[in-house]
Amino acid sequence: MSEIRNYTMNFGPQHPSAHGVLRLVLELDGETVVRADPHIGLLHRGTEKLIESKPFNQSIGYMDRLDYMSMMCSEHAYVRAIEQLLGIEPPVRAQYIRTMYDEITRLGNHMLWIGSSGIDLGAMTVFLYAFREREQTLDMYEAVSGTRMHATYYRPGGVYRDLPDKMPEYKETPWTKGKKLKHRNEWREGSLLDFIEAFAKDLPSKVDEYETLLTDNRIWKQRTVGIGVLSPERAQQLGCTGPMLRGSGVEWDLRKKQPYAMYHEMDFDIPVGINGDCYDRYLVRVEEMRQSARIILQCVEWLKANPGHVMLKNFKVIPPTREEMKDDMEALIHHFKLFTEGYSVPRGETYAAVEAPKGEFGCYMVSDGATKPFRAPLRAPGFAHLSAMDELATGHMLGDVVALMGTFDIVFGEVDR
Repeated sequence: MSEIRNYTMNFGPQHPSAHGVLRLVLELDGETVVRADPHIGLLHRGTEKLIESKPFNQSIGYMDRLDYMSMMCSEHAYVRAIEQLLGIEPPVRAQYIRTMYDEITRLGNHMLWIGSSGIDLGAMTVFLYAFREREQTLDMYEAVSGTRMHATYYRPGGVYRDLPDKMPEYKETPWTKGKKLKHRNEWREGSLLDFIEAFAKDLPSKVDEYETLLTDNRIWKQRTVGIGVLSPERAQQLGCTGPMLRGSGVEWDLRKKQPYAMYHEMDFDIPVGINGDCYDRYLVRVEEMRQSARIILQCVEWLKANPGHVMLKNFKVIPPTREEMKDDMEALIHHFKLFTEGYSVPRGETYAAVEAPKGEFGCYMVSDGATKPFRAPLRAPGFAHLSAMDELATGHMLGDVVALMGTFDIVFGEVDR
């Protein structure tokens, strides 16, 4: 009788919930995974090396392009590292804006995650529901920065500009007019803060809709309960952070344990799982959306009551405003020097980490006193999570690999930086 050998197959190199070029080389015994070897594909841009060849401010836009689902959180870590080396502290209003936008970013990330993970596992409808709200988070990005995704909004010393007093409204078209147009512009009649407040108040009812579709759904539970179980000890050993760690029951969240920006003023809870499987990690992310809405409302309340500066007046680091730059020759020279040559950062090294939607995103920055970073290695949460793929996939069926790739919430921009 001929010997039965394991079958090796390529899973990939394309996959929707990995947003990138992941090729899993799977060794299968029938339909059971014996070994899973993740190969990182051609997304390598050498971000960490490119950072070393540009003035500090010119790499903020690169942070947007690492984890391109949670842009401002990556900016936050990088900008905080620069601020720590410079020894500067942004104005309180800027800190509140950063806190609020970090949470808007978390919502956008989790909405994309729940939509794409749903599609991966056959729940097609939740994608349409989640993207309806995600579109509004991108509108909030566009209102402050002028772009939907790559904002470059956080700058050393604060944020680029204050929140606008007017939210853009939809114009009449042959397809959208009358009552329909009025309904679409209902939240947009006031300022951006009014829009964000209306969005955050409405969000829990929308999250209820996602939960109606998934939480007690028999097929969803069959695909996620007991899949990819990670014990609390093993999750810590593997370097897991974020929902991957909290889903295993470890109450670790940098916003509470090592607060930054204005999180020490915020009232919110850290959701944790019990079983450490894909289903618990799903529940953690859903509850995080509800907590983010709470934080956003607290920020809105403070920002409405306390106008003020959103950028330091430290002229060694902060360029003149665009109005000043176009009006005064000295300001133009100052602006030009800061944007071409940059500013010198004192010699030293620091590590700044934020609780990004996927886990701990950190920037370890080394300065040699020049206008460019000497080294800036980045700690991407997805990199550590991807290394757990072999361990978690072994013993599961081929179809469960899809659920695992979703639960890791990997973005390859930050994995292959």
